[in-house]
Amino acid sequence: MGLETGEEALASRIGEVIEASTAEFLAECYELHEPPPLGALVKTTLRDAEIYGIVCNSSTSGIDPARRPLARGRDEAEADDIYKQHPQLSRLLRTTFKAVITGYSEGRDIHHYISPRPPRIHDFVFICSPGEISAFTRSLDFLPALLRATEGPADDIVSACLRRASQAHEDPRAFLIGAGKELALLLSGELNRLNAILRRIRP
Repeated sequence: MGLETGEEALASRIGEVIEASTAEFLAECYELHEPPPLGALVKTTLRDAEIYGIVCNSSTSGIDPARRPLARGRDEAEADDIYKQHPQLSRLLRTTFKAVITGYSEGRDIHHYISPRPPRIHDFVFICSPGEISAFTRSLDFLPALLRATEGPADDIVSACLRRASQAHEDPRAFLIGAGKELALLLSGELNRLNAILRRIRP
């Protein structure tokens, strides 16, 4: 799993780790305003292993936390015109995203639990290919970690993840039905929460 050509790896590289723990990591995007979507599966490498995370939050802010961005578009027709008139803005702002770590792989073995070690600062972060998404989500053992997510709205993260993952499977409907059954077991005592998620992933 995770074997790519040099060009494919470069094309899928979206940023690098700037904070990390065993449970989650924060990455800065190379492109402003272009974080991976909520619920997307991303990965980073750690020696001979790959650590997988699911995007749970993203934000764009000023590089200097003491200086808030100022409104600049009063006389502009389009928001894009602001960036054309003030090209320095792209160097004063940054887009980051946080991912909940939901597993790791060593060779072809995928483990759906936290890696023994966190990613390293400045490790590259990649968006996973449909093949990697299909392989990772063949087992739904990553769901408990998502349901416990404290960064971002957990139910929306779960729903977005399952909807995106279904598109990587040969039969999206069958995948979502199986995911719904697994959620019914995990949330057997939280009927309102279960129904809210099921409505969002209904095939």
